[in-house]
Amino acid sequence: MNKAKICTVIRKLAIEAGKEIMEIYNDNDFKVKLKEDESPVTIADETADKLIFAGLREAFPNIPIVTEEQAETHNEQASTFFIVDPLDGTKEFIHRRGEFTVNIAYVVDGHPLMGVVYAPAKGRLFYTDKEGKSIEELGTHNIDEVGDIKYISVSIPNSDGLIVVASKSHRDQALEDYIAKYTVLNSRAAGSSLKFCLIATGEADFYPRVGRTMEWDTAAGHAILTGAGGHVVRFDNHKPLIYGKPLFENPFFIASVPGINLQKA
Repeated sequence: MNKAKICTVIRKLAIEAGKEIMEIYNDNDFKVKLKEDESPVTIADETADKLIFAGLREAFPNIPIVTEEQAETHNEQASTFFIVDPLDGTKEFIHRRGEFTVNIAYVVDGHPLMGVVYAPAKGRLFYTDKEGKSIEELGTHNIDEVGDIKYISVSIPNSDGLIVVASKSHRDQALEDYIAKYTVLNSRAAGSSLKFCLIATGEADFYPRVGRTMEWDTAAGHAILTGAGGHVVRFDNHKPLIYGKPLFENPFFIASVPGINLQKA
């Protein structure tokens, strides 16, 4: 597979989807619906999904696509596939907190090798290059012209304490009890897959998730973190988190920089 082409296509589609999302975000009249699982969905989710799906299908007609917003794709079973969350952090979008992202990942044999995470309201764009190394692209994020790029890497853990990043919407007592097992210098809150990216840029050290997630929530951020030198492991046994699982549901997990003595539950 032409990884340079994948990098170009997923970057372009993420930016295009982000522009569509922001047009709706800036319109005060968008409606919110509930899916069968009671999670919210907006026209922004649906618009971005159609754009990304069509773009991937045109560019890579033989690679399966799994996307959150199309239930029929959730029956896909393949060793190589794209996985998409067109608007991760819909609650952040609805409440106008800005920390929502566009996520596209390319998975091979259970591992997210490439990905893009775009936070259009925050003006932050992260993706992997053809070698799998992670980049933050600076500037205005022009669809047809790549701006200044900065290769990113994880930090070395501070011996005085760790910087923890956790969800704004899913922080509960079980999570607090687990975080209490560590010496924590500071704690940050962030929405959506931005948590993976904050670790990838050295702005945080670890992100434990004690709650339900799906593979489309994590795959792109996982790819960015891996390409910056970090890792994502299962919460229960600290083995690598893999993709293509039945129903695409994740176990609890921990995303972190190397060098942390990860604690058991």
